[in-house]
This record gives sequence, structure tokens and C-alpha cells, in this order.
Amino acid sequence: MIVVFESIFPIFAIVLLGFGLRKSNFVPTDHWRVVEELCFWLFFPCILATTLVKADLSSIELGPYVFTLLAMMASIGLITLLLWPLLKRFLGTSRGQFSTVYQATTRWHGFIALAIVLKLYGEDGGALIALAMAVMVPILQITNLLILATFSDAENQAGPSFLKVGKTILVNPLLWGVFTGLVINLTQTPVWEPIMTMADLLGRAALSMSLLALGAGLSLKAALKPSRELLVGLVGKLLLTPVVMVGWAIWFGVSGVSISVLMVCAAVPTAMNGYLLAKKMGGDAELYAATSTVQTVVSFISIPLILWLVKAYAGGV
Repeated sequence: MIVVFESIFPIFAIVLLGFGLRKSNFVPTDHWRVVEELCFWLFFPCILATTLVKADLSSIELGPYVFTLLAMMASIGLITLLLWPLLKRFLGTSRGQFSTVYQATTRWHGFIALAIVLKLYGEDGGALIALAMAVMVPILQITNLLILATFSDAENQAGPSFLKVGKTILVNPLLWGVFTGLVINLTQTPVWEPIMTMADLLGRAALSMSLLALGAGLSLKAALKPSRELLVGLVGKLLLTPVVMVGWAIWFGVSGVSISVLMVCAAVPTAMNGYLLAKKMGGDAELYAATSTVQTVVSFISIPLILWLVKAYAGGV
């Protein structure tokens, strides 16, 4: 466990550095938006594409890996939905709060996952994360938008049209990065070396810049206002999701690097972009900021522990 902890310590140290840079106003808050946009639209598509171009996909058992991801998402989504009447009755949870609990439980921070996996498992692990993004991003985007529209607290809140949801997915640069890398790899299309070098250089900026931006987006003020809904989101994401993931992975016979990567996907905190969706679509944005911040802090300890347990008892590496 100590080895895993030491391996991912630099990742969380960069997150803390980003938080310090924003809090000290060394880099003003409004400047971080530019960093986030560059990471989303340029740096991360490049690293996903180049990782898949170089990956040996023949070594990946796609069926069990993909089935595990699909089963986990379906299970966590259903379990969280079944909690709604209980949360409403016993905790007095509002509809907007529940939509935030759902987001915070089902979303995952792919950027942190990629940083951890590349550090621990190299490019083969990176290819697995890219494939996980290809499977999970469209499904989670659609389901979370539908939940937000259904449970919105905003008056006269209009739910997103299927056309708008489809357009959002189609223009997602992360999916285009994955798609481009897969096509080039599977068709064995030669790529001019200067183009690969340029994409590789841009991709190298993705991890450090996105982790700094993640730290800058943490809200200590919101995290200091704990609630029972926050605890539900914390337990649902950092405990329940990994348990469900490892259960399905064992059921489908996934092991080795694949199960370790799946557990990273399950163990990372929720994505920060859910805050904007909660704010725009009648969710509880303050609760989301608090939950994502606490999840990020706790995951610094929970991720090494989960990976150690998987290695010791579930065939991970």
C-alpha cells in the first residue's frame, strides 16, 4: 500500500498546488477557466489519441472489460435511484439535492484516473482508461442530464432535448480523441512522425495542467458545510462504487492490469464539471462543490487502499 501511496502522492500534491495558487491569487480565479478549456479541447484529446495509437489492443479482453463497466454503471444508477424515496422521507432531501447526489455518485474524474493509471501501469493502462471513457462518457452524460431535468428544483426548468444531448456528445473532444486513436490503431494507418511528435508534446501538458485546474476548483468553504446528503455522495462514490465494480469484474473474470484500471475508474472522485450542470439545471451546486471537494481529499487515502486490496485479494497488479 505504501508503494501505491508514494506513486500517486505527486498527483495529489499537484492538486494541492493548484488549490494554493488559486487561494493565494498568484493565478487569479478567472484565469483558470482558460486552463480548463485548453485541457478539455486540446491537451486531453491529444494524449488519449496518442496513447491509443501506440497501444497493443490485442492484449485487452474487450468483452469482459466493457461488460463490467456497463454492469457497474447500471447497478450504481439503479441503486442511487432507489435511494430517492428513502432520502426524501428520512432526510428531507429536496429534488435538487437528490440530482446532485446522483451526479456525485455516478460521475467519475477521468483526468485523475488517467494520471494515476499512466503513472502506475504505463501506456497499456492508459489505453484501458481511454476505452473506459469511450464507454462511460456518452452513457453518463445522457443519464445525468435526464436525472437533472427530472429532479430539477428550478421553476419552469426545461429539460434538454435529445437533439441537444446528442450534439453535446458528438462534439465532445475526448470522444473524438478516443475515436481517432482507435481508428488509426485498428486500421494500422501510418501517421507522419512530426504530427505524432506534436500531438505527444501537447498531450504531455494534459496531466499537470488538468490537475492544477482541479485543485483550483476545489471549494474549502463549501466543504466546511457538511450535510447528510454529502455523506451519501461520499459513501456512494468512494465505497459503494468500488465494491460494485470489483464484484462485477470478478463475475466477468477480469484480472491483472484490467481489473486494477477498472478499480481506479471506480475509486476516483466525481468530475468537477457536474457543478456547472447543477448550477444551470436546478441542482444544488453548493452541495456538489462540497461533495466533490471532500471526495477528492478522502480519495487521497481511499485509492491506495482500494488498489492494495484488489492486488491482494482480487487478482490486480
